[in-house]
Amino acid sequence: MPSKIDLQQWVLAAVKSNGGKATIVEVSKYIWDTHEGELRSSGDLFYTWQYDMRWAAQELRRAGTFASIPASDKRHWQLK
Repeated sequence: MPSKIDLQQWVLAAVKSNGGKATIVEVSKYIWDTHEGELRSSGDLFYTWQYDMRWAAQELRRAGTFASIPASDKRHWQLK
């Protein structure tokens, strides 16, 4: 069963698959298209995964994997 920790890898894969920069919607679509079955069988995570993927992106920023979000472009997540 996937966890919030797995979402970090899924978010990272989604951004990489989009050339290193992606909107939240693009990341959501990628995760749903790639992991729908896992999400459906994940218990409570099924109801919280879109919130939790934002947490995952924040953790990736803290780890230095993602760039900080400039005030002028809060729509994108980007590799550092």
